[in-house]
Amino acid sequence: MKLSAEGKLRLAAKFVFVTGVGTFAGVTYGQTNNQPTELQKIIVTGSAIPRTQAETASPVQIITRADIERSGLTTTAEVVQSISANNSGSVTPAVSNSFATGGAGVALRGLDVNSTLILIDGRRAANYGLADDGQRGFVDLNSIPINEIERVEVLKDGASSLYGADAIAGVVNIILKKEFRGLEASGELGTSQHGGGTQRRFMATLGGGSLTSNGHNAYIGIEYERDDKILASQRKFPFNTTNLSSIGGVDGRWGQPSSDLGSIYGTVTPATLGVAGDLTTGTPITGAVSQPLRPCGPPTQQMTDGSGNVYCAQNQAAYVDDQPEDERFGVFTRLTMKLNDSATAYVTGSYYQNKVRFDTLPAQINAPFPTNTNAIALPVNLSNGALNPNNPFASQNEYALVNYAFGDIPGSTEVFNQNYRLVGGVRGSFEDWEYDSAIVINHTSLTNTLNGFLNGAQLLSDIETGAYSFVDPGSNSAAVRSALAPSLSGVSTTDMNSIDFRASRSLINLPGGPLGVALGTEYRYEAANSPDLNPGLAAQGLGQSFVHGSHNVEAVYAEFDAPLLKTLEADLSARFDNYSDFGSSGLIPKFGLKWTPIDQFALRGTYSEGFRAPSFAENGSSAVGSFVGPTTPVAQGASPTFIAAHTINGQPDAYITVPYTIASATAGNSGIKPEKAQNFTLGTVFQPFKQFSGSLDYYYIRKRNDIEAAPLSPAIAAFYSGVAPPAGYTVTADKPDPQAPAAPPRLAAATAGFINAASVSTQGLDLDLRAKFNLYPGIRFLSDIEGTDTLTYKVAQVGGPAQEYVGTDSPFALNTSPGVSQYKAVWSNTLIVNKAEVSAIAHYQSGITLEGIDVAGYGVCLSGGPTGAPFPSNCHEHHFAYFDMTGMYHLTKDIDLTAAIENVLDTKPPLEPAVGAGTNYDPTFAMAGIVGRFFRAGVKYSFH
Repeated sequence: MKLSAEGKLRLAAKFVFVTGVGTFAGVTYGQTNNQPTELQKIIVTGSAIPRTQAETASPVQIITRADIERSGLTTTAEVVQSISANNSGSVTPAVSNSFATGGAGVALRGLDVNSTLILIDGRRAANYGLADDGQRGFVDLNSIPINEIERVEVLKDGASSLYGADAIAGVVNIILKKEFRGLEASGELGTSQHGGGTQRRFMATLGGGSLTSNGHNAYIGIEYERDDKILASQRKFPFNTTNLSSIGGVDGRWGQPSSDLGSIYGTVTPATLGVAGDLTTGTPITGAVSQPLRPCGPPTQQMTDGSGNVYCAQNQAAYVDDQPEDERFGVFTRLTMKLNDSATAYVTGSYYQNKVRFDTLPAQINAPFPTNTNAIALPVNLSNGALNPNNPFASQNEYALVNYAFGDIPGSTEVFNQNYRLVGGVRGSFEDWEYDSAIVINHTSLTNTLNGFLNGAQLLSDIETGAYSFVDPGSNSAAVRSALAPSLSGVSTTDMNSIDFRASRSLINLPGGPLGVALGTEYRYEAANSPDLNPGLAAQGLGQSFVHGSHNVEAVYAEFDAPLLKTLEADLSARFDNYSDFGSSGLIPKFGLKWTPIDQFALRGTYSEGFRAPSFAENGSSAVGSFVGPTTPVAQGASPTFIAAHTINGQPDAYITVPYTIASATAGNSGIKPEKAQNFTLGTVFQPFKQFSGSLDYYYIRKRNDIEAAPLSPAIAAFYSGVAPPAGYTVTADKPDPQAPAAPPRLAAATAGFINAASVSTQGLDLDLRAKFNLYPGIRFLSDIEGTDTLTYKVAQVGGPAQEYVGTDSPFALNTSPGVSQYKAVWSNTLIVNKAEVSAIAHYQSGITLEGIDVAGYGVCLSGGPTGAPFPSNCHEHHFAYFDMTGMYHLTKDIDLTAAIENVLDTKPPLEPAVGAGTNYDPTFAMAGIVGRFFRAGVKYSFH
């Protein structure tokens, strides 16, 4: 029986009130003997007040160092993205065509990467140099050293009342080691059973000194990892080809005359020009058939279609990287000094670099923008009057409509990211106050290089002069190729500099204990500078994206923790932020309650408000450009009067009938408002007996004033109506019609701004169960289950109905979206026998229908077969489940041997032909499936 969302809530509520009793997260509230135990106070993410209880009113998931080592995960991004609360909108480095290529971000609750706040030791970090989809800023998790992580705290609740902007869906606080003595060094080697992806890792940490004995401690850690690429050609069908005709799908190979995608051997068809002198208006001669530009050769296959067209069919997946080549190196150092009995000073410095390279598809001669070359033709004569050797029909005085891929010009995307971070602080106590203050200086520099994009003007010139040889590409000189496809490169930078002071103390005694108060203030400077890699729209097939902006942020906040009774604790916090660009956030409050009627059982709940500050892409001197079309003025809604003005001898001319593209851009809007949110949580924490504990929490989030690009339709309608565009829009007219110069021109470009347009709401359940059993002396068994059920995920545009995305491929418009899976779960089991540890970790994510409701509406399958019928026939991407095994053997007191088998059953990813990020699979949904069974082995040396 399938429960409705309401039914699941009722079941959850019953579970809350009938569950047994226990202690929480290893912190015992009752005593098992007559001796009192003084528990150490700690700061838990989501609270600024030191406390002895690890469980607060807000749900916090803690991933320990031991959890990380047993998981077998090798990067900070993998650790954070593996949690069940991470859903649609996360960013993974495996997506080559992302705006934020090379970066990795987490999206708790599926609310995009810009609604989850990343902290390092409780303080902010600089964003990645490239924004997701050119809009959403995020912290690159791969710039945080995994070897120095002590634990990761995941606050699954709104927290803007303490941390400010972006903490709408939650907070991920990465806690690094505060002190280290001795030496730890480890090396590891791994590879995939199916080839590619070979991994080499080395990590070491060296430290000395004791705060207790020497009054100081210093350590330095380094880590290095190199991952080889995985080619699509190294994987089996259907993940190594674009031809799915054998299983009912379409044949998407290059070279087919019915498409605009040619093979590296090319195809030509006898043609004329729709507009004299304009090589981009080629029109095939009636009844003409195509032929290869040169004889087909490897790796293509000569084919003939039903109309007699001959072509070279090419599987372009042979060029695709499923996993990029990735090399990371990082250094982290920390010096801590005890100033006196009540104060400690520290300074940390880190440098992390990440080099990512994707090989990309060769450029096509046919491109819809910025110059529409989908109907480009090779001329009869070159500019010097000679017959064109590239045109086999030149002697018949016929143009050659051409499809062609530039196989001699390799394409690639290369990203080199550098992250510099320096933190200095003092913490201690004065009188009855405990204080913590720090200065953070964080700078990133990212060099982004694109190779293989054709220069539009040079392409037309080379066709007219014959400088580039299509019939003998091997004869083209390096100078000709580099001029035709120059390397595009730019350096993007971000900065986050802050200074803060926070202090806490106990005030009056309440019935349940002392009233705790925390006060804090913060000042931040944030900036981003990302240049346009395609100035003047010179490169074919590439849009625009540039960001320039900076602001100052001043904030104050306060928190009160009130133990009203021995069994009832209330927590109240609020924060006020002022931004130099958009103004005040207003007062952002949060209220929480935790009721512990008996030591072994508690109920908890929170209400909070939150906000997300507009990014510099949304309110700065910025723009994200793309193209609309190919389209025609008729398709854009041009009036009969406009069409009549471009009608020659009773026939509409090519100016309005040949499809072309409109340059579109979304510009920063200085008047944009911050997104606002409301959060509710309600849950229980329990431990019916010593060996077993757990929690179940319900969450609800509603975000309004969601920032998105304004639709272009009002500007287009105004242009063809001959009136000024609405406020916030600009339009640009095209060049006049050569055949009717006095007629009104068509639309060439339209610019809109970002607007506050939509609302998003989501609700669900989080389950966390943990068990620890001592089976026999020297034998222990650990089992953890973490799962999330997303009950609803609804998006409503202004004035429109809410659309339900759960279980679908929406929001499909997001470049990196894998859809919203309803269920995600991780189940980890560890058996410890004396010196040996073996862990088995199962991962599960429920399937989705291939409906992109946000782009196509309900009931429309995004993937179809040759007849247009849904493909797969049920329009469904089935669930993905796999499990890993890791092991450790303590060979001596100083040496450990480690091993892992990831994806033990070699589970393949589910078929997903609709997504463009992978070859018939979704890398953000099932990357482990495309990597396949993976073996790793290593050794670790420890001396303390």
